[in-house]
Amino acid sequence: MYLFSLNVAGQQFKTMNYISTNGTAPPVTFREAVRQGQAPDGGLYVPEEIPRLPEAFFHELPDLSWAEIAFRVAKPYVGDDLPDDILWQIITDALNFNIPLRKVREGIHVLELFHGPTLAFKDVGARFMSRCMAYFAGDEGKELTILVATSGDTGSAVANGFYGVEGVRVVILYPDGKVSPIQEQQFTTLGGNITALAVDGTFDDCQRLVKTAFADEELNRRMLLSSANSINIGRLLPQSFYYYYALAQLGMEEKAPVISVPSGNFGNLTSGLMARLSGLPVAQFVAAVNVNKVFPEYLESGKFVPRPSISTLSNAMDVGNPSNLARIRHFFGDDAAEIGRVVHSYSFTDEETRAAIREVFLTTGYMLDPHSAVAYLGLVKELDNDERPGIFLATAHPAKFKDVVAEETGRLPEIPPRLAERMGKERQCVPVSSEYPAFRSFLLERFATT
Repeated sequence: MYLFSLNVAGQQFKTMNYISTNGTAPPVTFREAVRQGQAPDGGLYVPEEIPRLPEAFFHELPDLSWAEIAFRVAKPYVGDDLPDDILWQIITDALNFNIPLRKVREGIHVLELFHGPTLAFKDVGARFMSRCMAYFAGDEGKELTILVATSGDTGSAVANGFYGVEGVRVVILYPDGKVSPIQEQQFTTLGGNITALAVDGTFDDCQRLVKTAFADEELNRRMLLSSANSINIGRLLPQSFYYYYALAQLGMEEKAPVISVPSGNFGNLTSGLMARLSGLPVAQFVAAVNVNKVFPEYLESGKFVPRPSISTLSNAMDVGNPSNLARIRHFFGDDAAEIGRVVHSYSFTDEETRAAIREVFLTTGYMLDPHSAVAYLGLVKELDNDERPGIFLATAHPAKFKDVVAEETGRLPEIPPRLAERMGKERQCVPVSSEYPAFRSFLLERFATT
């Protein structure tokens, strides 16, 4: 079981160290972990200890604002790398939109994470991380290149979070033809310091290219590289904030809630588990997945067997080798049975996803996008007439998947103005092979400085 012994009781915090899940890279500070993205031994950075937050903090949650909660959760993780005034400025600037908890039906609430600029949950992590990187980059004196693999919403959230940030350029890799048209428009129409690469392959191919680049020593000597996927702790940490805020809105009920998370690369679930390890009273997590079900199979067999991803309606969850499983296994001592006591996982087909979108709309009037529908299905299956309160995460606005939502509800979702304006702009993307030498050559020819 993962150790968490740091007791946060005051305003003074020792420096938090971050270690690699592979165990051979030296410990680094928050600043270094965010800058590097991936550890040099190929592992993912995790906190050396999960801060155990004081009991009083959880009782105060209903009386705290969204920003106050985020600040108090973040402080022990960032230590002195972000002075208090800078951390507060980053949080209030990045999290300048609400994340409401809404009642869908008796005993079931939805946490709407899609009220940010790109209408997806990844706005929270991307905006926080981009501002941290901009602060840290001010001392580097060298241009930073962010490499991002996306299966949908990560690309738009990261692109918009970093757009126009001086000293930072972003290269987004996405599987050509395998993201929704609206998602593609959001990150291929910006230009400037944002470059979009349409990869002839799957999301797993995109993720492999990024990981290989980080492990390429010569490439890293010629370019200053970092990541903005959930492999970067700077994006993972802020995603834990809204689990605390969900309970703040629900109220500290007698029974702890069950929280269902639509899961693909498992960054969102990992953030929730970090919150639970810190003391947040969550009875159970549900990792709701589509037919890419390597995680429920892992929990059942105790053996992790990655495989090529399968395309589905919930495309952002089409991942056959989720990166953040390394962190989850690290937290729980690589014990699948121990993980299974905290996390249950269920898989759903596109047909079941469509049926959920239709059923929820017809009975409650609430519109779900395909990813949120999978999370809803997971929660309903877990509760099964259980009296525990339930929360599922809505990770994208239904307008981003307007065609399937309209087919199942008979009503076209209203497209928010900030989304509609992107639809009329010209796409700017570069087609690339899924072979690493071609990607490497592109980076060196376009961006290398030495």
